[in-house]
Amino acid sequence: MSADKDFVIKVKEILEEVRPMLLSHGGDLDLVEVTEDKIVRVRLKGACGSCPMSTFTIKMGVEKALKDKLPEVKAVESVV
Repeated sequence: MSADKDFVIKVKEILEEVRPMLLSHGGDLDLVEVTEDKIVRVRLKGACGSCPMSTFTIKMGVEKALKDKLPEVKAVESVV
């Protein structure tokens, strides 16, 4: 199951705010899913997809940005 549409729209808007940082490093991301229990799953692409610091990018970049604006987000997970 996925989260309600309004919540997903908010997640997408925040990811668009994060995207320029990723692009500046040769990477990007795709939103894969927002679960009903508010876990956001993303796929890193480009340089970010193969970077050894990708876990840091997910937790301290993407997850932090989402939780700052949407505290109900439980976690951000990277999928292959």
